[in-house]
Amino acid sequence: MELRDLRTFVTVASLLNFNRAGRALNAAQSTISVRIRALEDELGVRLFDRLGRRVLLTDAGERLLAYGRRLVDLEEEARAEVACDASARTVLSVRLPETLCAQRLAGVLARFRGVRPGVRLRLLPCATGGLADDLRRGLADLAFVLANEVISRDMRSEFLGTEELALTVAPGHVLAARGEIGPRDIAEQPLLLSTSDCSYRRILEGIVAQAGRTPEPAIECGSVAAVKAYAAAGLGVTILPVAAIGAELAAGALVVLPWAEGPLEAAALMLWHKNKWLSPALADFMDICRADLMA
Repeated sequence: MELRDLRTFVTVASLLNFNRAGRALNAAQSTISVRIRALEDELGVRLFDRLGRRVLLTDAGERLLAYGRRLVDLEEEARAEVACDASARTVLSVRLPETLCAQRLAGVLARFRGVRPGVRLRLLPCATGGLADDLRRGLADLAFVLANEVISRDMRSEFLGTEELALTVAPGHVLAARGEIGPRDIAEQPLLLSTSDCSYRRILEGIVAQAGRTPEPAIECGSVAAVKAYAAAGLGVTILPVAAIGAELAAGALVVLPWAEGPLEAAALMLWHKNKWLSPALADFMDICRADLMA
């Protein structure tokens, strides 16, 4: 197998789109199709099913993808080891919650730039849906979540610390003056949830489930800033990291509800696929996150 054709296959398999793969590889779609066809002819199997505009991996394609990634990663490893300017061509894609990105990452980025000044970082939002698949398909090199469980068995995870969480409302909210708040109190209120801060929202959903209710957010959006604004406007109850609401608490725009069942917190986990090759740049970034992200 030609390594060029294998790299093309891995790119198409990751993006599931021939046009986008062509742009990623700076090649015409016709060239991408020819390379995939050559690989299919050589192996004597169909690697993709083309259903209208949709592209799906066949069973044979799924099996080849695992090997293809290893070979492509091995090529990248060799380049990184022998090329003096390898960092200048390196791009790391990292998915992480908005709160970690805004509140905790600046020091990590400053230190990493000092170690690897030529590496580009793509920081992507961390909506829960599709996270494991993006790591599996190589669309993200690394991810961080605020959660209390690992999202998939084929992921490696590392505990970095805990993030304190708070149930919060506007000062004039009906729950703000109560002495203790339990699951039934929360279940009776509209929920405000962010899709951009990953799995800790499941804690609030679990609280509602404890009260025998099905958790259904009244408002769900992709911005923590918007969720804070809606909570401050008295539109409902939300759960957020304490680090994300410090300014609002100090200004009196939000108050923390006295949760009856003890402190609320989520683990900060670093995730990557178990078969992911850790390039020197990625390994350095992970080491800095271990030391500094939750410090």
